[in-house]
Amino acid sequence: MASTAASNRPTSAAHLSAPSLKSHLAFTLLSAMALLLLYALLRVALLVYNRELIGITPAATFAEAFFNGLRFDLRVVVYACIPLLLSLLSVRAMAARGLQRLWLTAFASVTLFLGLSELDFYREFHQRLNSLVFQYFQEDPRTVLSMLWNGFPVGRYLIAWIVATWLLSRLFKRLDLLSRPKTRLSSPAVAAPAWYWRIGTFCACLLVAVIAARGHISQGPPLRWGDAYTTESMFANQLGLNGTLTLVSAAQASFSSHRDNAWQPTMSDEQAQQAVRSLLLTPHDQLVDDDTAAIRRDFTPPAEGTLPIRNVVVILMESFAGHFVGAMGYPGNITPHFDKLAQEGLLFDRFFSNGTHTHQGMFASMACFPNLPGFEYLMRTPEGAHKFSGLPQLLGARGFDNLYVYNGNFQWDNQSGFFSNQGMSNFIGREDFVDPVFMDPTWGVSDQDMFDRGASELANNFGAKPFYALLQTLSNHTPYALPANLPVERVTGHGSADEHLTAMRYADWALGQFFDKARQAPYFKDTLFVVVGDHGFGSFDQLTEMDLFRFNVPLLLIAPGIRDKFGSISHTVGTQVDIVPTIMGRLGGEVRHQCWGRDLLNLPPGDRGIGVIKPSGGDQTVAIVTSERILIQPKGFQPRLYGYQLGAKPKAERIEGDLDPLLQENLEAFLQTATKSLLDNSAGVVDGLPQRQ
Repeated sequence: MASTAASNRPTSAAHLSAPSLKSHLAFTLLSAMALLLLYALLRVALLVYNRELIGITPAATFAEAFFNGLRFDLRVVVYACIPLLLSLLSVRAMAARGLQRLWLTAFASVTLFLGLSELDFYREFHQRLNSLVFQYFQEDPRTVLSMLWNGFPVGRYLIAWIVATWLLSRLFKRLDLLSRPKTRLSSPAVAAPAWYWRIGTFCACLLVAVIAARGHISQGPPLRWGDAYTTESMFANQLGLNGTLTLVSAAQASFSSHRDNAWQPTMSDEQAQQAVRSLLLTPHDQLVDDDTAAIRRDFTPPAEGTLPIRNVVVILMESFAGHFVGAMGYPGNITPHFDKLAQEGLLFDRFFSNGTHTHQGMFASMACFPNLPGFEYLMRTPEGAHKFSGLPQLLGARGFDNLYVYNGNFQWDNQSGFFSNQGMSNFIGREDFVDPVFMDPTWGVSDQDMFDRGASELANNFGAKPFYALLQTLSNHTPYALPANLPVERVTGHGSADEHLTAMRYADWALGQFFDKARQAPYFKDTLFVVVGDHGFGSFDQLTEMDLFRFNVPLLLIAPGIRDKFGSISHTVGTQVDIVPTIMGRLGGEVRHQCWGRDLLNLPPGDRGIGVIKPSGGDQTVAIVTSERILIQPKGFQPRLYGYQLGAKPKAERIEGDLDPLLQENLEAFLQTATKSLLDNSAGVVDGLPQRQ
């Protein structure tokens, strides 16, 4: 009876023998399938959470994206199963199922955490996890954590992650039990597999693992991120990637020397330098120091192109995407104050930021240096200590006073260190505001506080001498913390973008309030105002894999007589490195500079402008933009050419066939020469004044 009762007991872990070779392979295979299912579900969650980006993309396109994703997920699964495969070499290691389950649970938990983080990361940046993760935390972890806690449902994510991790641990334990050979306590022990069987099995599994990790069995390099770009939908292509892999790649680049990620030469230095000089120099430029500097020149703007101004105010608007600006064709009344200002100034509607992060917008606009692969966080690298050729050098040499007003802390992005080294001396930041209307717990005071202080400083403390000022906004940034009693109506009807667009409308209102005050000040009639976005942000559509909506920003110049001389709108293509030479052209007077842009209002006849852009986040993709086309060069892949259109009916179409060889040569030459100039510390000028013999 006792024997019969014992035989009817349910099998438990204590009644299971040590794993056999067959059971170990079964456990490995079941665990791999569970991980693949987890990553497929995370991809479904990313698709559903960002479903507004689907648009008219057919289901077949996303089926293709999921197939591509399976190939990338297999590589992650191979990494997860490495300890289990190595266990084949030792009987004791095969029997250590508890440690194997612990490893699998930890690995799955970490990758699950990254997958949950990606839901909002992708919505914000339209990119999978990348080096922005490391760049943010290298700044001020307390500020970053505040931004995350106040801007996203962190608590709910953490609870979901903890519960899911517990469920994963139970799942792997269940798979362990299912895969063990069931034997009675009275049964003889299962013989340990012979060493030659284990070695042979390990070699076979290693071959399968290598093929799975490579992504294919054909010749050529292993699976790369560009292999996910097989459809016309940028969202689907990004969906095919695996965020864990993109973050690992970003970590390798972020924690290696930034110089290792610099643009590699594709032609002789002489050939590249000559191409850049042909691209950037105009009839108004006289090349100087040509043996030591690539594009150092004396610039003499024509007198008829100057304006009756003595001061310059640059307003850098956070996330001021051109796609949502009414004056550039958007019908949603998001920017009524900017639209009104555009009626009294000159608007550039094909203008682009050099990067997709405020950091690049600052040094490109004020220091006149481009965003380069390997140096996208220039102000924090040793090379950021070099002297450049921006407004501080050029106007400081003329005796201009200066002012920099910012909502936040100047330690962020090393703004105070960088701009002090360039020549700015008067900084007003977060700690300098008394009784602000609103204090964002993460970043600083509101835009209306920043503009009020800027207007007061300029009206009361400046004007005796010519001055230049930089006013930088911040409210239109995650977590979009705004005053409780908003002076504008909240934006509705745009889904997940409502909060962002409300912040943009508020920033626009604050801009309008500033101009109302500035008009009352004596300096107004003698001042050139430059209003420009630091970068844009994504829409529900993506124009090319470069996502032009994240680059296209308005550039508005307001000054006495500007519309009479140059009209109300310009379709000339430009980027932020063109701002400084365009300013100098309006001030007049000969100047020596080495800006990596041109005076957009003094281009040769028929020249419709050109610009080089690059996304932030460690992405090594670069592009060169003309008035109708964009040539995109992903690292390690063939370039792609698109025709594009902005405005009320934006679109982009891939141009198949022969690429434009001159565009590609100009892009490569620009990057190569600018990188060499930076590394050689020959990208600046002494003081911006021509030196006569």
